[in-house]
Amino acid sequence: MNGEVEHLLRTEAPQVLGALVRRFGRFDIAEDAVQEALLAAGRDWSAHGVPSDPRSRLIRIGYRRMVDLLRSDQARRRRETEAGMAELAMREPSRQAGPPQEMDDSLTLLMLCCHPALSTTSQVALTLRAVGGLTTAEVAHALGTSEATMGTRISRAKQQLARAGARFTPPTDADRDARTAAVMQVLYLVFNEGYTATAGRELARVDLTREAIRLARMLRASLPDDAEATGLLALMLLTDSRRDARTGADHELVPLDEQDRARWDPELIREGTELIDSVWNRGAAGPYRLQAAIASVHAAAASPQETDWPQIAMLYLWLERLVPTAPVRLSRVVAVAQAYGPARGLALLDDLNSRHHLDREPLTRQRERAVRAHLLQMTGDTATAADLYRQAAALTGNQVEQRYLLAKADRLA
Repeated sequence: MNGEVEHLLRTEAPQVLGALVRRFGRFDIAEDAVQEALLAAGRDWSAHGVPSDPRSRLIRIGYRRMVDLLRSDQARRRRETEAGMAELAMREPSRQAGPPQEMDDSLTLLMLCCHPALSTTSQVALTLRAVGGLTTAEVAHALGTSEATMGTRISRAKQQLARAGARFTPPTDADRDARTAAVMQVLYLVFNEGYTATAGRELARVDLTREAIRLARMLRASLPDDAEATGLLALMLLTDSRRDARTGADHELVPLDEQDRARWDPELIREGTELIDSVWNRGAAGPYRLQAAIASVHAAAASPQETDWPQIAMLYLWLERLVPTAPVRLSRVVAVAQAYGPARGLALLDDLNSRHHLDREPLTRQRERAVRAHLLQMTGDTATAADLYRQAAALTGNQVEQRYLLAKADRLA
């Protein structure tokens, strides 16, 4: 080994070790892998010359050695191996222009679950189950079907991936957009399930919201020019900023208009607002940017009375045209009632029920009754409102939400 090569390897060794430790989290094995990579590179480069990207080459060699060592290690972790294999498969030496970028294997797994061999519904379902950690029942609730049907769908999706020969590698340019859209939908559903859990004793599942935000940050970092990816992250941050204020000292639910806004997280609000402002005028706004804009209007109001409800109602109208779902329609009803009075809200709710049957669909009945109860309470019809609050309480599996609705009914009665 000549002096130039030896000096280069000594200089680069700490950088290569750092890259492997960050990736795999096993310092002992990473150090062995680096030493083997240095020996292999030293022999090759002394004979054939130093490549133009020595650090990248060393990291790739180190990854190969790391994977080999992990395979022979009885205590290796499967995720570490998959992450290393993903790094090797995605990079061609001739195209490598610098140090490999850090990529979390969870994001690669998300992309795998959004494989084009699967339908959009199966992509979302499998990702929620495999990466989001939701139960089959929670996935079924999020996608509007039965638990039995969802269990069958997830099983078939796994079989389809196997038949398609899907590998743990990032998508190609040809299908990246479609799979990215599916990933964003999945992260949105994971966040929502975490923010208000379908069932259980806790209002929220912080583990899910944190994971959704972490993955959304990675998605935006890998797609800095995608305005909707930025909007999705902004929406999550602005929504999560209210988390501590959503429950009181007794862990009971506190509605938005009664929350102590001093408990809202100012750093999350600042970051979320800056993000949505940076992409708001970048072409026609999609659903995540519109929802982030709505959240930013709430965040900008120092008190409930200062909320710009007409603007929120307009934003929900735009959102409904893009995403004509029951939750969006019911949210627009609330915004219209706040902006223009409960009579307008009730008229809109009646119209939506006549056209879309929100009051009869299993997954929308609970929210429809809660919204109608709120509007009737605003008009002074407390008896009917109390009855509807009780009906809504009976239709939710979240115990915190259930207690809140029953308490409202009791106060009105």
